[in-house]
Amino acid sequence: MSLFGVRLGLGGRLADFDGATDWLNSEPLTKADLEGKVVLVDFWTYTCINWLRTLSYLRAWHEKYEGYGLVVIGVHTPEFPFERDQDNVAEAVKAMRIKYPVALDPEYAVWEAFSNRYWPAEYFADAEGHIRHHQFGEGAYDECERVLQQLLREAGAENVPEDLVSDTGEGIEIQADWSTLESPESYVGYQQGRNFASPEGVTIDDARTYSLPDPLRLNSWALSGEWTVGGRAAVLDEAGGKITYRFHARDVHLVLRSRAGTLVPFRVLLDGTPPGADHGLDVDTDGHGTLVEPRLYQLIRQRGRIEDRTFEIVFDAPGAEAYVFTFG
Repeated sequence: MSLFGVRLGLGGRLADFDGATDWLNSEPLTKADLEGKVVLVDFWTYTCINWLRTLSYLRAWHEKYEGYGLVVIGVHTPEFPFERDQDNVAEAVKAMRIKYPVALDPEYAVWEAFSNRYWPAEYFADAEGHIRHHQFGEGAYDECERVLQQLLREAGAENVPEDLVSDTGEGIEIQADWSTLESPESYVGYQQGRNFASPEGVTIDDARTYSLPDPLRLNSWALSGEWTVGGRAAVLDEAGGKITYRFHARDVHLVLRSRAGTLVPFRVLLDGTPPGADHGLDVDTDGHGTLVEPRLYQLIRQRGRIEDRTFEIVFDAPGAEAYVFTFG
C-alpha cells in the first residue's frame, strides 16, 4: 500500500488534473485556477492505514492555511475495486470530515500525470507551479509544514503563522506505535499474499476447505472453513469461517467488504478469548462487530504490554471478503 522513507529530488511542475473523472467538495480545478496559489497535492486511497494516519495533519493544514493562499487537493486513486465506486469515496469523505477538494482518479490518469507510485504521497508546489518538495509515506510532518509556511511567504502571504500543528489524530488516525510494531502489511489475495500457513496450501479461484496449522508462527496467517482465495481477496463461502494471524503490534486492522452488500456479523478473539479492553474501534469488549460498508476495520487496539499474540476473526455469515491486514 505504501512505501516509507522515500524522497525524490526537487524539480518538475505541477501536473494537470484533466484525467479526474469527477470532483468532490469543489468544481473541477485546472492549473489556471491554481495560478498564484501554493498547492499541496495528496494522493490517497481511503482504506490505506498509512494515509489515514496522515489525515489529521492534512485537515489541520487546510483549515490553518487556506486563508493564506494554500489549496489542498486530495487525489483519490483506488487500490481495491470497491474504492473505484464514487458513492463509496463520497461516503468516506463525509465520514472523515474532509472539506478540501477531492479529485476522483479511478483510471490512474492523474497518478500517471504526476508519475506517482505511492500512497500516501504529497507534492508541494509553489505559486508559480514548481514542485518544491515531496513526501512519500508517513512522517516528517514538521518539515512539511515548514515547507508550506515558506512557500506561502514566498507567494506574498503576510503574517503566516510560525507555530506547528500538533498531533490531533484520534481513533484510527492515531500514529502507530513504531517501537513495538513488528508485523508487516499482509495481503490475503494470492496476487500479493505471503506467509499463508494453512497446511492445504492455496487453491486459486476455487472453493476449498482450509484448516489451521499447529503451531502458527509469528507473522503467519491461516484460513479455516470454506473459502475461495481470489487474486485480491479471500471470500468466505460458508458461515463460520475464520482467519487467524499471529502478530506483534498494538493495533490490528483488516480491510473488509460484504460481497452481497448485506450485513455480516463477526467475532474477534485475542489468544482465544474476547478482547475486553483491547478491542478495536469496530468491535465491542466481547469481540462482536458487524461488516457493513467496505472499508478498513480496526479490530484490536491493545492497552497494555505488547507481545506476540494470536488474533482470530470468525464470520457468522458467508460473503465476507478479506483484502489486507495492516498494523499499528
